[in-house]
Amino acid sequence: MRVLSGIQPTGQLHIGNYLGAIQQWVDLQTKHDCFFAVVDLHALTVQQDPKEFGRATMEKVIELISAGLDPEKCTIFLQSHVKEHAELAWIFNTITPVSELERMTQYKDKSKKNKENINAGLLTYPILQAADILLYQAQGVPIGKDQIQHLELTRTIARKFNNLYGNTFVEPEALVLPEGAKIMSLVEPKKKMSKSDGAASYVSLFEEPESIRKKFMRATTDAGKEITYNPAKKPGVSNLLVMYSLFAEQSIKDTEKQFQGKGYAALKKEEAELLIDKLEPFRKKKKELQSRDLYLKEVLKRGAEKAHSVASQTMEAVRSKLGLLSL
Repeated sequence: MRVLSGIQPTGQLHIGNYLGAIQQWVDLQTKHDCFFAVVDLHALTVQQDPKEFGRATMEKVIELISAGLDPEKCTIFLQSHVKEHAELAWIFNTITPVSELERMTQYKDKSKKNKENINAGLLTYPILQAADILLYQAQGVPIGKDQIQHLELTRTIARKFNNLYGNTFVEPEALVLPEGAKIMSLVEPKKKMSKSDGAASYVSLFEEPESIRKKFMRATTDAGKEITYNPAKKPGVSNLLVMYSLFAEQSIKDTEKQFQGKGYAALKKEEAELLIDKLEPFRKKKKELQSRDLYLKEVLKRGAEKAHSVASQTMEAVRSKLGLLSL
């Protein structure tokens, strides 16, 4: 199966990103033909400092490899290195009604938060996302639950193009983790973990041990003392149980039994030590890669060549279906 997913270059990866996406990518790369893009064009909907943006983009590549992506097992590339992304996005712009884009939940949310910069890119973001996926004829797309609406639009665009011009695109399926796909904030456990809510709300995938300990000991819990999984009544404890069970690779029920009769402090302390142990290899790998500039450039060069070879075949078929003349 061909699998594709992407991640923006800005901001460090946190454990919510890892449990909700990257861990799944690492598993998928051993089973399928996987393409993973750092979607730098998407990030331009927010104004970026050019010097910092380039550094952050390479940093994201380092983080992905440090977290377990293997360039020998999957294709890692930058979206901007494959010109066909923008070309196919423009073509999809011409068959997608504006009303479809205006109803996108993320567009509504981002427009409210960025009233001074409601650019056209925010509106057409899902179309570029559809091009990212359909360009590679991806059959599966590992996504968080908040991206399902965008994937449905991708399927709609593929179906519409196929109906208008003949069978061209595969309609991709969502690959969503059954649990843990939405890790909540350590401070406000009813909200998804996000870097935008302050440093105390998340744990970076490369965070130092002492900082991890402090954040977990200060994590929001709930009334009472019993450690049980009940997201409605005990969102804080439930969030901790989900994270612990996923990092420990055991069921939530087994985690509940493990902490039966213990207090919240014991759960927080043991969870912090578990994460410190699990994240240590990531920290070591990142430090090693930060001095291997030539290797990283070679990874991106090979990734761009592989991605372009697939994308160009798709675009050749698209141009032919549309009647665009070739030289």
